[in-house]
Amino acid sequence: MARILIIDDDTSFGLMIEGFLKRKGFDTVFVSSFNAALNSIKKTNFDLVLTDYRLDNGTGLELIPEIKKHDQKTPVVLITAYSDIRVAVSAIKLGAFEYITKPVNPDELLHVINRGIEKTTTVSDQPKSPVSQSNYIKGISRSAEQVDQQVELIATTDLSVLVLGESGVGKEFVAQRIHELSNRSSKPFVAVDCGALHTDIASSELFGHRKGSFTGALDDKEGHFEMVKDGTIFLDEIGNLSYEVQVKLLRAIQERKGRRLGSNEEYAINCRIIAATNDDLRTTSFTGKFREDLYHRLNEFSINILPLRERKDDIPLYSKRFLQMAAKEFNKERIFLGQEVEHIFLSYEWPGNLRELRNVIRRAVLLAKGDAITLAELPPEIQKPNNLPEVPVQLKDAKAKSEKEIIIETLEQNRYNKAKTARILGIDRKTLYNKIYRYNIDA
Repeated sequence: MARILIIDDDTSFGLMIEGFLKRKGFDTVFVSSFNAALNSIKKTNFDLVLTDYRLDNGTGLELIPEIKKHDQKTPVVLITAYSDIRVAVSAIKLGAFEYITKPVNPDELLHVINRGIEKTTTVSDQPKSPVSQSNYIKGISRSAEQVDQQVELIATTDLSVLVLGESGVGKEFVAQRIHELSNRSSKPFVAVDCGALHTDIASSELFGHRKGSFTGALDDKEGHFEMVKDGTIFLDEIGNLSYEVQVKLLRAIQERKGRRLGSNEEYAINCRIIAATNDDLRTTSFTGKFREDLYHRLNEFSINILPLRERKDDIPLYSKRFLQMAAKEFNKERIFLGQEVEHIFLSYEWPGNLRELRNVIRRAVLLAKGDAITLAELPPEIQKPNNLPEVPVQLKDAKAKSEKEIIIETLEQNRYNKAKTARILGIDRKTLYNKIYRYNIDA
């Protein structure tokens, strides 16, 4: 019987969810405060954690690293009444398995929970063998074709590759494609979400540890670099690694040797390294937040994936493929997108990129009562897209407001689309990133 932790400061709502899940055969624990949640996580192992975004002394986002610190494999599902894709994207970056919005649809909730638990029970500690059929979907836009050409060009080499792009654009799929076309395709492909690695366990996860090397090290552990052997390791969200771990990673890459925590013995590192980030590592390397020498080691070749809003020719293709996948998953083979929905998809800016598109379609297929997906099955933020006019607001002409206020306001108006914000402000994207960093703007 799977054990689920439910966290919600709305006691009546939490008890309602608990009763529903108990009737479905789950063993549940309900807590109504942030601190109680922390205590439960430390004392008990859960198969899944279901948490509200807004809590009394914190947020569900702040709980995710604590949950991952206790058990990296525990799936976390975030519930929020705030239809803000930035919260969802942040949750996924922190390692959340999925997110759903209030009012909660019982069928959707049950399906997400079952998928999360199924994923946990089927995950092996051994690296996965390459699948026979690729999950990579080739786009038809000019930029997508350019990415395909670069992938085919670089795949047969052993150069380290840095894949750049916003969250949700498909960086891991590109990394998998490089591996599939490489001479290492018969070897393991191991993906590591650096954004979900707590500083205290990052070195252990990457390089392994010996029993007794730190509190909680009850057995010897093989790290990802040792586990992947001659295959390919994919380091996603590499910019989130702490400076200390960056130093260890740089040394391992330079010497092509790794060492478990608490051990003096070294092992050879023969794998290929592909890293990915949605940060401007070049800029952060200038500021000292990311080591410049590590950046150059990882960036022997770079592939930049444009956001979905800048390659809208690909939207119908991806929509069709995601619809086929969801139709098969929910056994609704005759379902299709209505014309109004297709039009909305092309006009919406997709701040969450392909991940958001896939989630929206899966949710719509699940909720659809007939064969056609209508606007009623779409989230509110997509039903009424924010199409604000692009009115130039040159920073140099701003008198009444501070530069920081204008940047924050323009970011909010454009759903934190940094490329569009920079264009409207009359500055380049690098300058915008520098100002965001200088003013400590949460973007």
